[in-house]
Amino acid sequence: MNIPFNRPYLSGNEIKYMLDAVNRGKIAGDGYYTRACSDWFVETYQFQKVLLTTSCTDALEMAAILLDIKPGDEVILPSFTFVSTANAFLLRGAIPVFVDSEKDNPNMDVGKIENLISEKTRAIVPVHYAGVACDMKAIMHLAKKYGLYVVEDAAQAIDSFYEGQPLGSIGHLSAFSFHETKNIISGEGGMLVINSPEFNERAEVIREKGTNRSKYFRGEVDKYGWVDVGSSFLMSDLQAAFLYAQLQSLSIIQERRKRIWTIYNEYLSKDALSSHIRVNHIPNYGTNNAHMFYVVCKTPELRTELIAFLKEKGVMAVFHYQSLHNSQFMHRFNNRCDLPMADYYSDRLLRLPLFYELNDIEVLRICGLIEQCLMMYAI
Repeated sequence: MNIPFNRPYLSGNEIKYMLDAVNRGKIAGDGYYTRACSDWFVETYQFQKVLLTTSCTDALEMAAILLDIKPGDEVILPSFTFVSTANAFLLRGAIPVFVDSEKDNPNMDVGKIENLISEKTRAIVPVHYAGVACDMKAIMHLAKKYGLYVVEDAAQAIDSFYEGQPLGSIGHLSAFSFHETKNIISGEGGMLVINSPEFNERAEVIREKGTNRSKYFRGEVDKYGWVDVGSSFLMSDLQAAFLYAQLQSLSIIQERRKRIWTIYNEYLSKDALSSHIRVNHIPNYGTNNAHMFYVVCKTPELRTELIAFLKEKGVMAVFHYQSLHNSQFMHRFNNRCDLPMADYYSDRLLRLPLFYELNDIEVLRICGLIEQCLMMYAI
């Protein structure tokens, strides 16, 4: 019995809606299903404005352009994150200033942010790792105190909340991912959420290659032209049709994923295993959207042992991010810093399979194999 790390969920309506998009004669960006998805997000999470994009990376790059990030500006972000979080701002010439992770979860340690703020700082980019909220109240307080922007990297955070507020609705801007490994998918794909109306008009221009084409199609101008920088960031309506089918199934997807997460958590929290691994920690101000289930191993060697043992038994478990501050690319800049917790998670965190079709028996089998390996390791 082989259990992959991920298997994309299909509701059954994806192909139907994609065919409908074709029959409507509009499969490029901003068609019927693009509008349907956008309306769904605004109505469901009260986002001020949303723009579907080709990826979360593109949404982050749009955010960097909207903030007028320039060479020499500094942007504060976690080291334990995907490279897109940093690349989006590096492409505008910014200098990434890395924050260490917290001791009890991989999110940025908010208590360490203020000492990193300088006169060159323009933005803070919190990443809601595993869909678990960063302390947004503290981050927004710092942003207001120092006149900074906040861009939420909510790639993993669909349908997750901070003190009752949807993640992605708190910062000035936010970015979501619909990559096939996420809870809600469109293969590739993403979304820029705009919570500050000052960015509305320019965001549409940037997404449309720097033109005011969106205004033209709404009849607000009699012709469109090149008015700003930009690129081709629009999601096609075929992707949006696929995404819309997923959105209609959000509740059943989430119910199943949370069931899987709970089985993992109850089994792997047993006292007998706690000396070897610890499970996900969710702060009381956040919620669990069951994006992933991970364990943190006592040593890097134990993680290596677990990965090999599970693979031998037909189960694919994977490690995750490698600290950006220690990356080969950042070494070029001689930008050395000591971030022990980011390195700790890079060396010890192990992600377990979590997808809709994973059944209870398979989840229990994975748990049993982990326990078996840990008991052997302890001998």
